[in-house]
Amino acid sequence: MILKGGRVLQFGTVNSFTQADIRVRGKKIESVADSIVPEENEEVIDVTGKYVTPGLIDAHSHICISEEGGGSEGDDCCDYSGTATPELEVLDGLYPFDRAVQDCVRAGVTSTCVAPGSDGVVGGCAAVIQLCGTRPDEMIVTRKAAMKCSVGENPKKAAYSFCSRMGVGYQLRKCFDDAIDYRCRKAEAEKKGNYFRKNPGMENMLMVLDRKIPVHMHAHRSDDICTAVRIAQEYQFDMVIIHGTDSIAIADYLAEFNYPVVTGPLMNSRSKPETAHKTYATPGVLSRAGIKVSICSDHDVTPMYFLPVYAALAVQYGMDEMEALKAVTINPAETLHIENRKGEIAAGKDADIVVWNGHPLDFRTKTELVYIEGTLRHRG
Repeated sequence: MILKGGRVLQFGTVNSFTQADIRVRGKKIESVADSIVPEENEEVIDVTGKYVTPGLIDAHSHICISEEGGGSEGDDCCDYSGTATPELEVLDGLYPFDRAVQDCVRAGVTSTCVAPGSDGVVGGCAAVIQLCGTRPDEMIVTRKAAMKCSVGENPKKAAYSFCSRMGVGYQLRKCFDDAIDYRCRKAEAEKKGNYFRKNPGMENMLMVLDRKIPVHMHAHRSDDICTAVRIAQEYQFDMVIIHGTDSIAIADYLAEFNYPVVTGPLMNSRSKPETAHKTYATPGVLSRAGIKVSICSDHDVTPMYFLPVYAALAVQYGMDEMEALKAVTINPAETLHIENRKGEIAAGKDADIVVWNGHPLDFRTKTELVYIEGTLRHRG
C-alpha cells in the first residue's frame, strides 16, 4: 500500500510537514520518499494535500482499567490491599472493550501508557498498549513499562492514610530498601545453593533498581516533585515525572536532570489544592527549559479523545507548534522507550498512521483514515 502525496509530519533534520509518499508493507512502514513508484497491483491511496502524522501517543492514562461510564464496577485503577503493591500489573486489569477506545482511535490516538492509580505509594507496573484488539495480551506493546509511584495528596489521603508527606517519603524509601535487602538475601541463598522463594513485587522493584524500567512518579506540587527527585537520586533509578503541575516554579532545577515530564491533565478545573497553579503554559515553559515534555489526558480524568485539543491549547499558551506535535508523538514514544516502533513516520516503524482533513491542531479537523500496524481501524 502507498499513501501518496500527503503532507507528512517528519522529525530530525526536516522537522516539519513535507510532501512525501509512504509505502506500507504488512505491519511496517517500508519507506518514505518524495515519490514512490507503485508496484504492479499495489494499492495506492491518494492523500494529496492531506496532513499525515504518526498515530498519537498518550503518555499517561487509565483507559481500559477505569472504564468510561463503567462506574465502580469498571474501576480497577487503584488497589487498596497495601501501601506498596509493586507485584500488581495493569495487564491483569485491562478491559479491551472500554467504550472510550474507539473514540480515541477516531481522534487519531493509537497508543497509550496505562498506569495504576495514584493512591498507593507504589501502585504496580504500568503497561504500554495499542488501542486495538479483543484480548488484553494482544494490545500489549510493553507489558512492564514502568513502576507507578506517587507522592503528595493522593497517597496521603488514601484509605491507609499516612497523614503526612514525611510518611509517604518513608514508605517509598522503605519499599526500595526492602528490594535491596531482598536482593542480598536472594544472592546469599543462590550462593549457598539454598531454596529461595521469589517475591514478584520485589523482582519488579529490582527491575527499577537495575534501571531496566523507570519509575513513573505522580507528583503535582513543587515540593513533591523535589521529593521525587531527591529519592530518585538517593537510589539512582530512572524516573518520569507524571503531571508536574507546579513544575514551572522549579523548571531550571528540573532541567539539571534527565527526567522527562508528562504534563496534564490540562482541560479540567483546579480540583484540589496541589493543582492551584495549573496552567496551559506549563508544557511550553518546560520545553523551552530543555526538558522532554509529553502531554497526557490522564484519561478518564479528561477524555483521551481530545488529546489534539490539549496540544493545541499548549500552543495557544506559548508552546512551539512543532514541540506540541512532538509532545503527542515522538516525545512520549521516547519517554516510554517504544521509539524503535512508534512515534514517527519512518522506515522500519509500525505503520501507525493518521490522515487528517486539516491541520491536526485545528479543533475543526477530523481524521479521515487511522491505521494501527497497517490495518485500517477508522475511516472518517
